[in-house]
Amino acid sequence: MKIDRRIGVLMGGTSAEREVSLRSGRAIERALKAQGLEVEGIDVGPDVVERLRAGRVEVAFIALHGRGGEDGTIQGLLELSGIPYTGSGVLASALAMNKLYSKQLFEFHGLWTPPYRVWKGDCKTPIPVSKIPFGLPVVVKPLEEGSTIGVSIVREERELGPALEDAFHHGSSALIERYIPGKEITVGILGEEPLPPIEMVAASGFYDYRAKYTPGMTEYLVPAPLMDASLRQVQEMATAAHRALGCAGFSRVDFRLDENGTPFVLEVNTVPGMTETSLLPKAAAAAGYDFQALTRRILELALEKGSWR
Repeated sequence: MKIDRRIGVLMGGTSAEREVSLRSGRAIERALKAQGLEVEGIDVGPDVVERLRAGRVEVAFIALHGRGGEDGTIQGLLELSGIPYTGSGVLASALAMNKLYSKQLFEFHGLWTPPYRVWKGDCKTPIPVSKIPFGLPVVVKPLEEGSTIGVSIVREERELGPALEDAFHHGSSALIERYIPGKEITVGILGEEPLPPIEMVAASGFYDYRAKYTPGMTEYLVPAPLMDASLRQVQEMATAAHRALGCAGFSRVDFRLDENGTPFVLEVNTVPGMTETSLLPKAAAAAGYDFQALTRRILELALEKGSWR
């Protein structure tokens, strides 16, 4: 497909994932310019509408992570502006960002997801362990956040209060989810087709923000060393989760595989990291797409009729 439109790469923003977003956006901008495309990098702020107009943006490549970028907000603005954009639409973005609504849809579609409770920050008393039907250990995370920000593994009752307090720094509600011991797996989706799964092996045993973004802290196994049947199963479940939320273009679906190899869907990332060493580009490379080819394919998907709504 010939791409002759002026592209705006939207990055930065004000979420807790701002720095990661800037890295993704700059990598995308370099890759598109290297292909001879007309590109404008835009650090999204209150003047974003004026920046889009001044840059004569005709198609937006969204590299915004977290709130304001993955929650349907920027997608709605682009819809009103009549500007095609990469990735999922308003509703799918909002659903994927909210872990409670995501899980409810996974369950409705028969996809395994760890059992959970939601606890609100305005509750007068902390939740006692006796109120958690699946017991310890649990994972505590903000209801609407990414990049493992504010996430804790709680193995003892005394750790629960501080973990909730940390999660509430990033939102008004927290998800308390049964911890699934086993493997950390992610599956990228590109054009409705699953990419090779990746296993993340963190040196600390916990694939948190530090493990994600500190060189040498995590080993990435691409493709994940799974039996053929398990590999097909996680790819099929990833595709089903992507479709259950109504996602479009591309996404990345995160799993835990328990000690029996049973996969549990954790969440769907509608704007996954897009640095040249991020997980989606690693999976795409294993499928034969270099970084430039990946960025171009994502743009093509955005421009195909109806793919961005």
